[in-house]
Amino acid sequence: MLRFNTTVKQFGQKGEKTGWTYIVITAAQAEELSPGTRKSFRTKGTLNGFSFTQSALLPMGDGAFIMALNGPLRRKAGLQVGDIVAVEMAFDPTPKVLSDDLMACLADDPLSLMFYNTLTPSHRQYFSDWIESAKTIPIKTKRIAMTVDACSKGMGFPEMIRAAKASRV
Repeated sequence: MLRFNTTVKQFGQKGEKTGWTYIVITAAQAEELSPGTRKSFRTKGTLNGFSFTQSALLPMGDGAFIMALNGPLRRKAGLQVGDIVAVEMAFDPTPKVLSDDLMACLADDPLSLMFYNTLTPSHRQYFSDWIESAKTIPIKTKRIAMTVDACSKGMGFPEMIRAAKASRV
């Protein structure tokens, strides 16, 4: 288990990670967690004593990684930009599980399933996590339908979200 203190940071208003809140994992720390790894990998541990699992570390190109801190995680751990956070972290070998409901619906539409299976594992996970984060059954059902429809049209997650926003305008 790797233990260290670091500062909560936030990206500015430029680039694809605009506004993201994150912590930095140095190249040496990343090497200790997952030797030789230069691509994203999952971790588990605690932030100020609050437990997390399956949190992705994203490579920054110089050997360092970042761990994005989404809103729910920041609130539960009581974190704000500039705070010093106590981190305990280890490699998490547990594979991410895809939504059973999504997989059942995709099985009924072979064309959509075929496209879905061409996506990278992380992009398949975007769909699954989005569906499973729904707070009600009607919203989950709507998201599954949107996903199957998007896959039938050859759209990935970002394209589907952009198309949905454009149709509301």
